[in-house]
Amino acid sequence: MSRPTNRRRDPGGLSGEAVLVWVAVVVTALVTGTVYAAMHLGHRLAGTGVEVPADPFAVVLGLLGGDLIWPGAAGWWVLSGVAVLLLGLSVLVGVVVYRLRRRRSRVDRAASWMGRGRDIEDLSRRSADTKARRLGVEGAPGVLIGRTVTTGQQLWGSWEDMHIDIWGPRTGKTTSRAIPAILEAPGAVLVTSNKRDVVDATRDVRAAAGPVWVFDPQEIALEEPTWWWNPLTYVTDEVRAARLAEHFAAGSRDPGARTDAYFDPAGQDLLAGLLLAAALDHRPITEVYTWLTRPTDETAIDILRDHGYTLTADQVAGVVAAPDKQRGGIFGTAMQMASCLTNRQAARWVTPQGPADTRRQLSAQDFVRADGGTLYSLSKEGRGSAGPLVTALTVAVVEAAEELAARSAGGRLATPLLGVLDEAANVCRWRDLPNLYSHYGSRGIVLMTILQSWSQGVEVWGEAGMRKLWSASNVKVYGGGVDEDAFLEHLSKVIGDYDRLSSSTSHARGHRTVSHQLHRQRILDVSDLAALPKGRALVLSSGSRPTLVRTLPWMTGPHATAVKASITAHDPQAERTINEAATQLAAVEATLQAHETEAHP
Repeated sequence: MSRPTNRRRDPGGLSGEAVLVWVAVVVTALVTGTVYAAMHLGHRLAGTGVEVPADPFAVVLGLLGGDLIWPGAAGWWVLSGVAVLLLGLSVLVGVVVYRLRRRRSRVDRAASWMGRGRDIEDLSRRSADTKARRLGVEGAPGVLIGRTVTTGQQLWGSWEDMHIDIWGPRTGKTTSRAIPAILEAPGAVLVTSNKRDVVDATRDVRAAAGPVWVFDPQEIALEEPTWWWNPLTYVTDEVRAARLAEHFAAGSRDPGARTDAYFDPAGQDLLAGLLLAAALDHRPITEVYTWLTRPTDETAIDILRDHGYTLTADQVAGVVAAPDKQRGGIFGTAMQMASCLTNRQAARWVTPQGPADTRRQLSAQDFVRADGGTLYSLSKEGRGSAGPLVTALTVAVVEAAEELAARSAGGRLATPLLGVLDEAANVCRWRDLPNLYSHYGSRGIVLMTILQSWSQGVEVWGEAGMRKLWSASNVKVYGGGVDEDAFLEHLSKVIGDYDRLSSSTSHARGHRTVSHQLHRQRILDVSDLAALPKGRALVLSSGSRPTLVRTLPWMTGPHATAVKASITAHDPQAERTINEAATQLAAVEATLQAHETEAHP
């Protein structure tokens, strides 16, 4: 059950009686002050020698009662000057208020009852700076989240915090979260995506910090394979072989697809055994698929026995010796899991191109030790995509970072590694991610998992796994654009309620009676969250009250010029992309203005 956050008036504004009282007070103060100034300055300019009292009200009363005389033309000149000055100030205040209100949305009024000040101290710049100094991290104090709507305070996630973002399509998650985080990272950066925009916008800026690697097996960014990575370097024993097989299995299934209780686990075990055999014999990973097309080939079994993996060899041999239908089902299932290996373009990225191949070979261990490199892993989504390879490469880098952290002082990386897992449910289906999430924060491995909806995460990790991932995240950001009642209802309850004080007036027998009632209402209901305007995001953090922030797209940041230059250098439609970014920013401002007009017609 949600609890009220306060017992004050609805943020809708003052009552009619209060407005009239304040208008009367302001008018009285302006008239009294103007007359006071005109009397004092007027008599001095006219040289009348009249002693004007220091008490403003005594001056007004003396003038009305005839005890004081008006200073003539000099008084009128002063009165005119003061009137002009007040008019100018009124216009200036009106312009400022108008500009401020243009940037307000219809949900901004609710921010008054959400977290601010001490409620969100753990997300403040000061708190992030303190943690960064304690950890010995130089540069950015953390991952910038946004500015609070109420006070304009910057909110930061520290280098110990794990992030999860849920933003609907076309809501600005890349421009406001992914790109700014990548640009400010002090160390190595790992990025996954299904689009080239994040690569084009950041690669030249990141090149100043270290080497840039773009893994593009499906030609999303039209990157040539000037380097390659051998997935089998990850396989050092049967345990890691099983993990790699799991990545192939998870990436080859359609979201929400039902699995067979026998053939899927058996096919995954078979694939793991063949991956281990290929790694032990230093064969290319494509050899695994060749073995799968030859169910009676016992080459892999012999390799496993020669290297002492007797039980794994027996497991593979048992499948080879199984009845035809059973063997065919298991091999066929494993072939589907490894189907991405049949893509010739993808094969160029994960296998050597002949004995004279002089291309650089990426080593996950060397990458994390380089402390400043950037690795972009791109893939399309769906069956037959390179998603399993992207997941395998991501896991290999993160686990290499974990191993390096274990050998480092304090059990954590000296300079944190930032992982921006954009479109994680589509191109990086890492099944163990919810179980490992909270652990990585203490290792200096900061991950930001970005999803388009709650249900998208459920398709990959299940309901329990998605809840675990959400709970393990220190910083949760909702950027709008989601139409899922259960998820939005949960957010609405977490944000909480407020007690609205309303007044009613009745007249009977010449008496006026005013009564007050308290009505408990949601600060933001489901409809508000579903229609959250662009440029706004809801931030929830461990130990802090939920708060509403203005997003900070890269176009408004310190790297805007460098980002535009990087886009110009790499994007085939650079001018269009930059214009779209400017249009997007203008659209956000226009949307906020429209919502403010709707809220205050």
